[in-house]
Parts: sequence; structure tokens; C-alpha cells
Amino acid sequence: MNTNLKTRRPTIGLALGGGVARGWAHIGVLRALAQAGIEPDIVCGSSIGALVGGAYLAGHLDTLETWVRSLNKRRMMGYLDIRLGGGGLLGGQRLARLMEEYFGGVNIQDLPKPFAAVCSELPTGHEVWLRDGPLIDAIRASYALPGVFPPILRDGTWLVDGALVNPVPISVCRALGARVVIGVTLHAEVFGRGIVELQRGGEADEGAVFREAAGRGTKTPDRLIMRQIFGAGDKTPGLSSVMLSALNIILDRLSRSRMAGDPPDVLVTPHVGHISLLDFDRAEETITLGADALNRELPSIRDCIAALGIQPAAAM
Repeated sequence: MNTNLKTRRPTIGLALGGGVARGWAHIGVLRALAQAGIEPDIVCGSSIGALVGGAYLAGHLDTLETWVRSLNKRRMMGYLDIRLGGGGLLGGQRLARLMEEYFGGVNIQDLPKPFAAVCSELPTGHEVWLRDGPLIDAIRASYALPGVFPPILRDGTWLVDGALVNPVPISVCRALGARVVIGVTLHAEVFGRGIVELQRGGEADEGAVFREAAGRGTKTPDRLIMRQIFGAGDKTPGLSSVMLSALNIILDRLSRSRMAGDPPDVLVTPHVGHISLLDFDRAEETITLGADALNRELPSIRDCIAALGIQPAAAM
């Protein structure tokens, strides 16, 4: 019997969860994995996890990171194409045009590794995994938060945010053949800024910037909508605080429920509870927190890879 057999590394799946602006932590997770010499074989994402995961596999993680690090609240206003009517407060076309510059012409089936963007089907609530077709369409469908972005039509079916049915798509990684699954959840600290601000009865400071921008040279309907979303500066919570605090709770509870039945082999939990779901301009801090979280779990990841390695059959 040959006792000098080399153990083959198991297939590694990376499940990137939803979390709106907290999703920039996924960039730090991917950076830390690369620095450790660990490369995922399968990437699945829900909501903003699909955006970061898709950019990574398309070879545009550097581009995405450069862009998110450049964001401030005033620049963010330029991407908010508010519209009256339709399935969401934002049309999403400005963001789509930005993605078109980098992902245009890229199909999921042409990516170097298996990828799935998780979506929710309207009106059934069925979980849908997009594994082919234009990458941009899949990403937009996966982050189409109801009430904010309009649903995306795919094969005669309307699709919305995948985090509503599977916030951390561990089960998708396993279904695609992952032996070791690393899950990244962004809702472990549910009682963060969104909840605290709502309890105080006031709107976040960020709302003042949006209200100011909405009051300068903005059409009256858009200005009224912006004040409704971000509050008028009084003690009454704006629509954003109410919606995002509720979303915090829903995603946290759903994540816990799903992972109780199908836990990842290693769970990475960036400490991002103090970051609002609208803090897109805090990318530098959020990315660092993602890298820190991955590095904390690195010994466990290495142990899992070693323990679940596949040893070829011995030659007799």
C-alpha cells in the first residue's frame, strides 16, 4: 500500500450575505482570503453579496474597491434616480449604467468559477438561483430591495432581493458542490445604529446631508420624496429609519433560522453593527472590519480545509 499519498484540497465555497452598505466588508474578506493564499472555488451571494462576489469573479474587485472608497454622501446623491410610480423609489438605471462600464457583456456562465446570485420570486417567495445570463441583470435582481429598487423581469418572472429568502446562501454553495463553506453574515449585531436611532426618535446625521441636497435645485416632487425618506429633521423617524431597522431585524432572524438548520463550516461575522445600512461612504472602515473578521477565523478555516481534505484511494 502506498502511504505517501497527498491529500487534495477540498472544494471551498464562499457565501456572501446581504447587508446593504455593510456589504463592503465582503471586499475585506476577499482581500484577507487572498493574502492567506486561500482561493474560493465557488462563490454565491445574496443582495450586495452578489455584487461583490460577481465583481470578484469578473476580475473587477479592484475597480469596485476604488469606486466605493471614493464615495461620499454627496456623490451618492448622484446615483439616486428617484422616480414617481413604478415598483421602487429609485429607478436603478444610473447604477446599472455604471456596472455596464465594467460588467457589460459578461455572462455568468463565462466566469472562471461557479457563481450564483440568489433572488426572491414575486409573488410566490420562491428562492431563485441565477447561474447563467448577463451578470448585471443577476446582480440587479439580487439587490432589488422591495420599495427601493424595482423588481427585475427574468424569463417572465419578477425577481427581488435574495436576502429576503436566503440572507447567507450557505445552502447554495453546498448544492454547487462545496465541501468547505465559509459564510459571511452582516447581521450578527442586529442591535446596531439602525435600532438605536429609531429608539431615540431622531434621524441619523446622514439624513441632513440628503435633505440639504434635496433642497438645492431639486424638483419639488423629488424634494418631498427625499424628505419623506430621510426625515424632515424633527424627532419623527424618517421612512429610511423605519424600513432599515425592520430590515435589520428580519435579516438577522432569518439568518439565524437558516443557519441553525444548515450552518457553514466557518462563520465570519464582521463587527459592523454600528454601521448603518446606508453608510455607503464608510467603505474604508467597513472593508477593514471585513478583513479583521476573516483573519480571526483563519485558523478555523485552515483546520476545516485540513480535516475535510480528500485523500485519493491508496494503490494496492
